[in-house]
Amino acid sequence: MIAYLKGTIIQKTPSQVVVDIGGVGYCAAIPLSTYFKLGEIGDPVELFIHTHLTDNALSLYGFMTKDERELFLKLIAISGIGPKLAMNVLSGIEAPDFVDAVKRSDVARIALVPGIGKKTALRITMELQDKIEKKEKLLAVRGSKEKEDLISSLLNLGFRRKEVERIVDETIRALGAGAEFEKLLRECLKRMAKV
Repeated sequence: MIAYLKGTIIQKTPSQVVVDIGGVGYCAAIPLSTYFKLGEIGDPVELFIHTHLTDNALSLYGFMTKDERELFLKLIAISGIGPKLAMNVLSGIEAPDFVDAVKRSDVARIALVPGIGKKTALRITMELQDKIEKKEKLLAVRGSKEKEDLISSLLNLGFRRKEVERIVDETIRALGAGAEFEKLLRECLKRMAKV
């Protein structure tokens, strides 16, 4: 299964891109959101890929970000939504706006996407809300574990707990809970040096 491509763009249209990797051209269907972020022909490109196998075809679907690919996979897991319709969704609405619409149960916004009616929009909203909420809870837990690890590391270096907790909170807010631990620790140390 192909999960990632890195090469040179040799052809592109709003719905697909051909990437040359060592003399072999891989054609991947792409949403408009990815098309707008692609460089020009001859430029390097990296794509996160979903390989879709059916009885009569092997298709590649390419995305600029892992989040877009993850959203695509969640969409095609919904009964009655195939890759083509999932690509329409990602082409018709930016991924963050789509996630926001699902969270707010904004069926009308999702129904504006070509090929999606109100019934399908409602089904998408109902099925994806739980999955998105579970992911957010996991990220929150991950963030709290990293926070505890940061606090522990700084306390072991001899800093006082009150200052450490404040600096760790400021750093996580500034860099985001998804930042790498080493990056967070380095930033915390820089901020502690100024205290």
